[in-house]
Amino acid sequence: MRTFLSAVLVVLVALLVPLSVVAYWADRELGDADRYTAAMSPLAENPAVRQVVVTQAGRALAGQIDAGPFQGGIESLLGEALHSFTGTPAYRTAWDAANRAAHAAFLKALTTGEGDALTIDLAPIVEQVKGELVGDGVPLADRIPVSHITVKVMEYDNLGALRRGFRMLQIAGIWLPVLTLVLAAAAVAVAARRRRALISVGAGLAVGAGLLWLAVRICRGLTLDDLPPDVDRPAAAAVYDALTAFLRTTTWAVLGLGLAVVLAAWLTGRLRRTP
Repeated sequence: MRTFLSAVLVVLVALLVPLSVVAYWADRELGDADRYTAAMSPLAENPAVRQVVVTQAGRALAGQIDAGPFQGGIESLLGEALHSFTGTPAYRTAWDAANRAAHAAFLKALTTGEGDALTIDLAPIVEQVKGELVGDGVPLADRIPVSHITVKVMEYDNLGALRRGFRMLQIAGIWLPVLTLVLAAAAVAVAARRRRALISVGAGLAVGAGLLWLAVRICRGLTLDDLPPDVDRPAAAAVYDALTAFLRTTTWAVLGLGLAVVLAAWLTGRLRRTP
């Protein structure tokens, strides 16, 4: 009976590992503005994301300037200015500010039910580019309006379900990992053969890490396959990978911990048998 109970607890540990990590990630990573901005900040250097910013901002700006026969030249200058600007520290600062504002809007949508998409406002970037063009004496640059040009990062059809799910993950964010550790300790404590149970717990942690890795990979494929045709897939993939970096890192950490527990318990048994 003790062996059976210990086995059940080990299975629960394996199943709770991915849920615990996802809950903690939703609460402490997605729910925190500083961590969210830090996760998205490296995307300022990503070529695919930079190209999307240049393309979207260039189209919007070119459509708001009527330069007559010089339209082609103005559009070319805008494109060059945007490309040049995305390699400057000022762009990275504007990118972080835009992502912080996007995070605040996302949390507001989750709490108030307003909005149907997570977007990044490029207005800070446009303002910086306009200032550089005016400073360089580019004709008609002073006519560029600093409008709110947005890039859609994520669209959500059922905001009510998303809000409830996110709220549940936030509540479980700290308690679910604690419960998983308690069940792992209980699996060893109730077992008739505790060293063997410890090996099982380590294996359960490794299996749970494998389930988490598989879930992240499957969700990545489903997310990218469900994108509208006009969304840049490399840029979307970069955003997904940036947001789930914590999950992937934690997967390897839990896998390493599980294998270390298995190895330590096995070596302890071998040493005890050595005369």
